Amino acid sequence: MSVPKANQLHIGASYYPEHWPESRWAEDIRLMREAGMTVMRMAEFAWSTLEPSEGEFCFNWLDRAIDALATEGIASVLGTPTAGPPAWLVEKYPDLLAVGEDGRRVQFGNRCHYCVNSPDLHAATQRIVSALAERFGPNPHIIGWQIDNEYNRVCTCERCQKLFQQYLNDKFGTLDQLNDAWTTPYWSQTYSAWEQIPIPIGPHNPGLMLEFKRFITDSYCRFQKLQIDCLRSHVSPDVWITHNFMGWYEGYDHYVMAGDLDMASWDWYVGTGHHDYLKSGATHDLTRGFKRRNFWLIETQPGAVNWTQLNNMLNKGEARVMAWHAVAHGADAVMYWQWRSALGGQEQYHGTLIDQSGQPRPFFEEVKHLASDFEKVSSLLAGSEPQSQVAMLNSYDSRWSVNWQRHHGDFDYVANFVHYYQPLAACNIGVDIISADAPLTGYKLVVAPALVLIDETQADLLTRFVERGGHLVLTQRCGMKDTYNRLLPLRQPGLLADIAGVEVEDYYALVDPIPVQGNWFSGESRVWAERLKILDAVHTSAIARYGSANGWLDSQIAVAVHAYGKGLVYYVGAYLNEEAQQALMDRIVKTAVVRPILETPQGVEAQRRVTPDGLHVWLVMNHERSEQTIALPWLAHEHLTDQDGISNVDLGPYDVAVLTRVQ
Repeated sequence: MSVPKANQLHIGASYYPEHWPESRWAEDIRLMREAGMTVMRMAEFAWSTLEPSEGEFCFNWLDRAIDALATEGIASVLGTPTAGPPAWLVEKYPDLLAVGEDGRRVQFGNRCHYCVNSPDLHAATQRIVSALAERFGPNPHIIGWQIDNEYNRVCTCERCQKLFQQYLNDKFGTLDQLNDAWTTPYWSQTYSAWEQIPIPIGPHNPGLMLEFKRFITDSYCRFQKLQIDCLRSHVSPDVWITHNFMGWYEGYDHYVMAGDLDMASWDWYVGTGHHDYLKSGATHDLTRGFKRRNFWLIETQPGAVNWTQLNNMLNKGEARVMAWHAVAHGADAVMYWQWRSALGGQEQYHGTLIDQSGQPRPFFEEVKHLASDFEKVSSLLAGSEPQSQVAMLNSYDSRWSVNWQRHHGDFDYVANFVHYYQPLAACNIGVDIISADAPLTGYKLVVAPALVLIDETQADLLTRFVERGGHLVLTQRCGMKDTYNRLLPLRQPGLLADIAGVEVEDYYALVDPIPVQGNWFSGESRVWAERLKILDAVHTSAIARYGSANGWLDSQIAVAVHAYGKGLVYYVGAYLNEEAQQALMDRIVKTAVVRPILETPQGVEAQRRVTPDGLHVWLVMNHERSEQTIALPWLAHEHLTDQDGISNVDLGPYDVAVLTRVQ
């Protein structure tokens, strides 16, 4: 039986054959085939099995597992096992263990317990990854490789401190330049030797904190690149290399981290409660934006997890519509973690497809249904991607800056970002979430939530976008700082004041909401409010003003729009309530001539993927537990049920339709 190709729509799970007697593998693989699995991910935590002692490799078992899967038409993705350095390695090189903020070495026995800058770790990593690459790189049944697993550890050991100091030396060149960039005369923080510079523990100088985040990013990039180089010398160019990121995790700059990868992937878990597609869509779009191409959902929850206070089961059918939701936003694979419950270890109660006895759980049938769906449309969706007219700009520098100095405890960067995303998602407006450094060609509307740090290059990108006719939304806290996390000697929005047509006279953390009256809406501002002053009276209009508040904001401008070049720039100084935010964004979208992908009832999502030859495929998903009917503006073919010439789509609870237009 032939192994599935890398560019088809995949469904799979994480499989750990080393946990089970080899006599059990055949039954596992039979059940995988019954479930419709096309790919299995293996070995990302198998270091102690692959290398039981230094330089002693045991790969035969993995050879046999890959071959057994391939015999049944199931491809493999291999993980490098570096997230789990084994006990023998830690015993021999104890300072390989990371040091926490409390100054203590972390304990062996969990995962990612390493110092990412340890030369002993690097040497051991090079040895195991090179051996794996040499052995398995030519294997045609392996379609991809995953580097490590969910990078997350921050080490504060003396070695990392010295490397951080060298990083700063290389970047700034002189202490005078560093002291100037960080305004170190404040609180007598001036440095006269590189060795004086600490790793920041807790709140510290904003410039120091920002550069340490950049150093963490640089450290993980070097560790990742070491592994990529080992693999690429033996792996075919058509076999991809990825890392499984964690959505909105803030530990490093994901755009930089993704630079050396072929593809981004991520691990999606709901945890407690149920799926909210208006929020999760943003995380899928975020991950797609790391490389500006489709991604893999390399882990997702099979019903329930084990690590929250309340590990409830997803409703029957909910995981199926969640999987299609991911595909609609650019996922080319949905893989569940994990295949079977391990008898021991820290994740005994985590959801699986097969329970500890080796029998299918009820969730198995839902995955089987989903796999049947995927098989029906895999060739239709092959090579297709979402295409959007709207971009949202994400900046890890800005996120770190905001979250270190929120000024209001409830001002969270991600929550604010999603506050601008949700009105678009609710209207089925496709969104690309991209780096603030990315080109803006092809977009009609760009939204920049809390883009605190803006450099001259980014300001030039936005200026040229507006000059050519683009519509830009700037929000509260935009343009306050420079690339060193230092306040600009300018009022907000700093380098963008000319195109915004306004400046911020002052900002206010709010104890209580205050009323906002707009031309198209009425509502209130919560958490935050900025008082705007018009700079260009000829081309700037006030859209909304504050009502009676603290005296400073009474009747002052809350939202304004400025005509600049061929485009428009909105500055939103208020943190509007949901209804007012929806009304504002609806008007902005309409003015920018951005149309919904499809009109649907509340709770029903429509997204679109476009194939390389221009075929549009609509994915319509009912995220509600009640039946819904969607009237189509054209006749369509529905591919999951093979219905032709339909003008209405009837969706049951958590149901899905895949449509192409026939007229």
